[in-house]
Amino acid sequence: MKKAIALLLAVVMVVCLCACGSSKKADAGYLNVMLSTNIMSLDTNLATDGESFELIADCIDGLTQMNADGAAVPALAETWDISEDGTVYTFHLRDAKWSNGKAVTADDFVFAWRRICEEAGEYAYMMDSSVGCVKNADSIIYEGADPTTLGVSAPDAKTFVVELDVPVSFFPSLMYFPTFYPINEEFYNGLEDGTYGTSPKTFLSNGAFVLEDYTPGTASLKVKKNADYWDAARVKLNGISYQVVGSSDSALTAFKNGTLDLVTVNGDQVDSVKSDADLSKSLNTVGAGYMWYLTFSQTENNANGGQLANQNLRLAITNSLDRESLVDNYVKDGSLPTYTAVPPQFAASATTGEDFSADQDMFKDYIGYNVDKAGEYLAAAKAELGADSFEFTMIYGNNEGDEVAKVAQAIKSQVEEALPGVIINLQPMTKAERLDKMQNDNYDVALTRWGPDYADPMTYMGMWITNNSNNYGFWSNAEYDAIVADCTTGKYVSDYDARWAALLEGEGLVMQEAVIAPLYTKANANLVKGVSGVEFHPVALNRVYKNAVLG
Repeated sequence: MKKAIALLLAVVMVVCLCACGSSKKADAGYLNVMLSTNIMSLDTNLATDGESFELIADCIDGLTQMNADGAAVPALAETWDISEDGTVYTFHLRDAKWSNGKAVTADDFVFAWRRICEEAGEYAYMMDSSVGCVKNADSIIYEGADPTTLGVSAPDAKTFVVELDVPVSFFPSLMYFPTFYPINEEFYNGLEDGTYGTSPKTFLSNGAFVLEDYTPGTASLKVKKNADYWDAARVKLNGISYQVVGSSDSALTAFKNGTLDLVTVNGDQVDSVKSDADLSKSLNTVGAGYMWYLTFSQTENNANGGQLANQNLRLAITNSLDRESLVDNYVKDGSLPTYTAVPPQFAASATTGEDFSADQDMFKDYIGYNVDKAGEYLAAAKAELGADSFEFTMIYGNNEGDEVAKVAQAIKSQVEEALPGVIINLQPMTKAERLDKMQNDNYDVALTRWGPDYADPMTYMGMWITNNSNNYGFWSNAEYDAIVADCTTGKYVSDYDARWAALLEGEGLVMQEAVIAPLYTKANANLVKGVSGVEFHPVALNRVYKNAVLG
């Protein structure tokens, strides 16, 4: 029996070695990359997370792309013209193909943009008057108007025209965000409903890579180089092999043993890496751009009949939080404690170059770690609500990185210690479940994050407009709405500095009413080996591989 088992094991080892060898050969020239969470969707109307946007951008080009500095440069649009009043963009498309051999045309953009507005997904707001200001987008998204009235047209196959309601200074940079990518109408309409982007056979590429192996919900997926890409000579990778790794310990192990070439580790592992002379050479800490924060449901549907609609109760919570302790003791990856609704280090003034949120003390009257002030706010809330105690449930993702659970527990401890009578119950769940509960107003408090989609403060401030799909607290303030309107379609659209000042005023309202409790602006501690040229960005697309070279 022992001999038989030994023989069987030997056969198995030979088979495994052969399989591993063939796999390695098949994957030669592939970069092995960690994903923190599963891909949510490859449909640009359904995707809402950075991991999904990254994979979509691997495979599809928009009108523009990001260069290494994050500026918008030509992609499918070889050139473009802007009307004298800044409201009409005429994009001239280059010769490019879809992965089924069909030409990329202006009609592909017309179809995709109309679909985004008609289906009114979470990111349709980027077309509306709060961001992109595409003509008639609001009436289609919010009133169900005919999508053919959208201000886009295709005079010919190589010309795509966009009409705006008002000038948008950052409009070209919006074009590299996946919401504005094209979809081939004939291909899309030939699929069964709901199947677009669910497999390599139901997804078309026109970009640097083609979807090779993908099943929704699985932990591994691959893209391979697109030989028909218009800029194929620039792409040196044969492909990218992604692996979902939820544990930072597992990520570090995979990096050490050579399974993965690019991973993101949390603070505990950063300490270990820095103490290792060889590993520390691979450490690359970069700003990730997005901000973690608490959002509070302010409706009567939740939080004991809407107790969190009380401004003083929210102010009590935000002033009970020791953000320095959160980043120093639990996150530990270079993330920055944050005291503004718009995080630092991504939006700079075009006239002064100053970071919009450089002054993290500007709202210190409303936010900071001040237990005495938090107690005063709590006493006021108790008097106003006629209650001596409060009990809420805080939801957070259990598949969004190891530190998230630690931060959630620390928040619970800080709030309960600083605010006697306030109880925070923790409820972990998947990121998808968390998003579903937030979007459907089925939560009390949520530990969540938001990343900038474009380099302007409005990428955050647009969230708190009344009835915005990302306004998870369901807050409404007419003064705030008016300020945002003035900055997007009103009196400040042509006065950059006045617009900047008005945005700061609007941000002050968000902080004064504690619409959210900002926590920290995330940094990514990446370990990278055997590759150069991977571009890391704090805005829109966090990682871009078109210039990556192995070796």
